[in-house]
Amino acid sequence: MPNSQTSLSEYIDWFLIGLVAVFILATVWPDLGRSQGNLKLGQFTNAGVCLLFFLHGMGLSGSRLKEGASKWRLHTLVQLSTYVIFPLWWFLLAFVFKNHVSPDVLMGFFYLAVLPSTVSSSVAMTAMARGEVGAAVFNATLSMLMGIWLTPLMVGFLLPSNGLPIDVTGSMLNILQMLFLPFLTGHILRPWLATWFDTVKPMTNVLDRSVILLLVLVAFSDSVAEGLWTRHGYGLLIQMFLGACLFLFPMLWFTRFVSKRLGFTIEEEIVAVFCGSKKTLASGIPMAKLLFAHHPAIGVLVLPIIFYHQIQLFVCTLLARRYAKRPTH
Repeated sequence: MPNSQTSLSEYIDWFLIGLVAVFILATVWPDLGRSQGNLKLGQFTNAGVCLLFFLHGMGLSGSRLKEGASKWRLHTLVQLSTYVIFPLWWFLLAFVFKNHVSPDVLMGFFYLAVLPSTVSSSVAMTAMARGEVGAAVFNATLSMLMGIWLTPLMVGFLLPSNGLPIDVTGSMLNILQMLFLPFLTGHILRPWLATWFDTVKPMTNVLDRSVILLLVLVAFSDSVAEGLWTRHGYGLLIQMFLGACLFLFPMLWFTRFVSKRLGFTIEEEIVAVFCGSKKTLASGIPMAKLLFAHHPAIGVLVLPIIFYHQIQLFVCTLLARRYAKRPTH
């Protein structure tokens, strides 16, 4: 987890470069990264995902959760923003733009809309902005745990009606096995392995982002091999950037506006803004692997969260620094 403005900026730089490199590699040499291609990367990604969520679970502090659990109005706003307002906003945008973008793009943004919030960057931004870190930990963790169940259900409700059949039961069982159980195991073992975890914690961010880059490489290599750029063209990237902005900025405004209307303290507002407007790349890419594993449009379906992730990090870092400059009472 980034601990300072400098380290966060460094993290953004190297990970963004990695994503660009992955896009180029998948476009130029798709057979290298395909799940059943030259390197057989599909066989390694499952183990990487399990390890990733095991370490996430081990890094979760029970005391931080208890510290932030009492603010029910704040938690309600964050979870409603994540799982109700985001999808409703998608329905509105889909109604307006349905004749101007492809069904794959619309479904990719629906997948973005039903994903849980982030954990690490939400907490890091809240800490940077001098907000209530305990409440941020609680909300981000609750959002992720709810998303293990809600995201597949919501995806399974909408996507089949758009020609994308989803085995909801099978997907939820896979998510339970590969995401939730490793996470729970890591958290249960935390009291005994905390000392070891502290020694490897500086490397967990590198592992986290490396696994994501590997998953993105596999997803895009499979999609490019299935004709991604032939069907959509490179104008797809512009659509993704504009679409991500149409989600992020209204949600930042909404969470801040409602926080002020509800009379939240500035520290609570910070939690609502950062936890309620964010969407997780760390869970979103592994979930997409399980939900859309054999779909040729998986590269399009994960593009919105990739663009949204980078834009939200940049914008929220600037916003967190602005919050941090407020006078200390």
